[in-house]
Amino acid sequence: MILLTHFNGSQFYLNADIIQTVEATPDTVITLINNQKILVKEKSEKVVEKIITYQRMVHNIDFPMQLGDA
Repeated sequence: MILLTHFNGSQFYLNADIIQTVEATPDTVITLINNQKILVKEKSEKVVEKIITYQRMVHNIDFPMQLGDA
């Protein structure tokens, strides 16, 4: 689960395993695997960092932490 913030300031946890896409439009829009869309305050890059951290913790996989690192 990753902690995110709605535009009204309320925080919520989202299961990172159900995220299909993260877009900057310019606001950050997260599309879930059921096609539900969620608008969050965090920048898209920060959301991706949170997803990577979650995946590393849960699956013990060595993902690069910076976008573009490979």
